[in-house]
Amino acid sequence: MLVKQLSVFLENTPGRLYSVTSILAENNVKIKALMLADTADFGVLRLIVDEPEKTLKILQENGYAAKITNAIAVEVCDSPFKKMQEVLKVLSEKNINVEYMYAFSGDAPGKALVVFRVDDIESAIAHLKELVG
Repeated sequence: MLVKQLSVFLENTPGRLYSVTSILAENNVKIKALMLADTADFGVLRLIVDEPEKTLKILQENGYAAKITNAIAVEVCDSPFKKMQEVLKVLSEKNINVEYMYAFSGDAPGKALVVFRVDDIESAIAHLKELVG
């Protein structure tokens, strides 16, 4: 349920995403999930990778501002809306704010993972344990 997520801050310029993903590819980093959000001046690349600490070091050694944050990953069926709604209901009832979320294919056939970044991760995990098993 708890996952380590990398946030990489990128200039919003052509080729910058290619540059960072090339470095990751050269270092055999396995990217499990990727999400890019942008503003006028910069973007935030969020990654779930196989070795977050090693990847953080690689990024920093190559001049990228990056950090690791905790997030929650919940396994759902390929059609995640029912389970996702259940998760969102629990978080809402416990007054836990969802700062952002994204989904990606899971390892199990017919399953996907939804990643949630919340304002109180410990409380969210405690309240979601019963729901997600």
